[in-house]
Amino acid sequence: MAEQLISAFVTLLVVIDPIGMAPIFIGLTSGLDETIRRKVAAQASIIAFCVLAGSALIGERLLGWLGISLAAFRIAGGLLLFAIAFEMVFQRRTERKTDQAGQPGTAIAAFPLAIPLMAGPGAITAMVLLAGRTNHNPFLLAAVIAIMGVMMLSSWLVFRGAPQLERLLGRQGEAILGRLLGVLLAALAVQYVADGVRALTP
Repeated sequence: MAEQLISAFVTLLVVIDPIGMAPIFIGLTSGLDETIRRKVAAQASIIAFCVLAGSALIGERLLGWLGISLAAFRIAGGLLLFAIAFEMVFQRRTERKTDQAGQPGTAIAAFPLAIPLMAGPGAITAMVLLAGRTNHNPFLLAAVIAIMGVMMLSSWLVFRGAPQLERLLGRQGEAILGRLLGVLLAALAVQYVADGVRALTP
């Protein structure tokens, strides 16, 4: 049991990568009011937790009922992520800074921050596989979900500390970082699509 929980912790730490999310959070929320950024951080963490917890509980059955493979989900996530990467590279983020509800910037909490960056195909796949390894043991399943919750809490704490990093970078550094991250996100999106196509190809 201990080995299984340690394996779950290491797997989710690598897949979710809370520390690595800090520069991405800075790039996506650049220019937003500090109050809105805190709200985005909290909403994204909660949404990602709910998605991943749901994946552990009913993810495999739900995808089976809908006839959707994880490979298809990975391709869709990659295409959507590429659109966001394009906006970051060319700084076309005006539409994302104001959603239809009149709350600037909060729309990015659900997409792309929570999905597919925090709760992406890799994290969802990991939760489905880790849940399957519990053999329907409710204690182990709860422990796996709790470990994932720790990762979400860690991500939230990293997001809260992101403004300090942003102040160190300055405006010029922030602009350079935003474009660089856009390119990296585009590469990640292509990798998602490539992995999905590879999985669907006999």
